[in-house]
Amino acid sequence: MIQLRNLVLIHDLKRQGLSVSAIARQMGCDRKTVRKYLDLGLEPPIYGPRPLRGSKLDGYQHYLQERVTQFPGLSGRRLFREIKELGYEGSYSTVKGFLREIRPPAQTPFERRFETPPGQQAQVDFAEFPVCFTDEPDTVRKVWLFSLVLGHSRWMWGRFADSQNLQTVLRCHIATFEALGGTPEEILYDRMKTGSSAKTQQVW
Repeated sequence: MIQLRNLVLIHDLKRQGLSVSAIARQMGCDRKTVRKYLDLGLEPPIYGPRPLRGSKLDGYQHYLQERVTQFPGLSGRRLFREIKELGYEGSYSTVKGFLREIRPPAQTPFERRFETPPGQQAQVDFAEFPVCFTDEPDTVRKVWLFSLVLGHSRWMWGRFADSQNLQTVLRCHIATFEALGGTPEEILYDRMKTGSSAKTQQVW
């Protein structure tokens, strides 16, 4: 099974505009493997053990999948109304969480990879994942993936957390620097809510 850091790195390289072949060469794996994990997407952690229960959405997932595949722009509220007319008795939050998992990603413009000298720069980001526990099928909870990627070597460190507060951010930075054995000269922060200013670039 592919390691979490390699899975995240594959998606990071794809987001930068690298081709499947280029990612496969850099990761040292087969192109089919790269395509497989790009198609699967990033999967949130599974918390357990939990008693397995059915969801009220089970009978409507195929319908939602077909509608979103054919019309990606349909809103969650619209689809919620449609399946309620078909007999769905669950909550909107359950539908919203399921749609996050199946909705096709928005098309992003090609991004040119920006090279930096060794030790100069790293990038930090928090990725959000919706998680439904099996014993609370109508409740969607957020789990965050903290990741730091070095600009030159693309070395990556990641950890799942239950919040983006300052204490969590600091703990993740300390753990990253211990694993790295040092610190980069500067760190870029991408779309993070926690920070001392609204700037996207800060020096640690």
